[in-house]
Amino acid sequence: MFLRQFLLAVIGGSAGLIVSAGVFTVLISVGLIPRFAGKMHVACKVFVLEEMVIFGTLTGCFFSVFSEWGMVGNYVRTHKIFGNATEGVWNFAGMLIQLIFGLFAGIFVGCLALAIAEMLNTIPIFARRIGFRHGLGIAILAVALGKLVGSLIYFTQRVFMYGG
Repeated sequence: MFLRQFLLAVIGGSAGLIVSAGVFTVLISVGLIPRFAGKMHVACKVFVLEEMVIFGTLTGCFFSVFSEWGMVGNYVRTHKIFGNATEGVWNFAGMLIQLIFGLFAGIFVGCLALAIAEMLNTIPIFARRIGFRHGLGIAILAVALGKLVGSLIYFTQRVFMYGG
């Protein structure tokens, strides 16, 4: 029994290491973190940015495996931290936390997608093929705003609840 559990732990840990190595390889190959450092004018702190990406990944993995440690809401609601206003305060705080996380996650995913597209030179090739000379920035902005509007409709109309 112990040998079986040990082998499962080794196989699971190995699979996790392989997947995370692949993700970090993609991030390194597109040069996303150094590009962020260059845009923010903090090139001397590129190692700190890379460590924060790794820390965020490890934190997300920890809370996905040990989800009971991340249930702050249950603790706040059962102990009524804010008295009778606990429910309203926690709902507002939760909405604010989700808004901030969603904003930063969206920025990161968008930058990653654009970095991969730039690495593959898809945008310039597409622009040349269709004879697109001026307004490429406006086209990219239109695509980004379309994704924003689509995701707002998706979440405000609760499309994810019924899939239609």
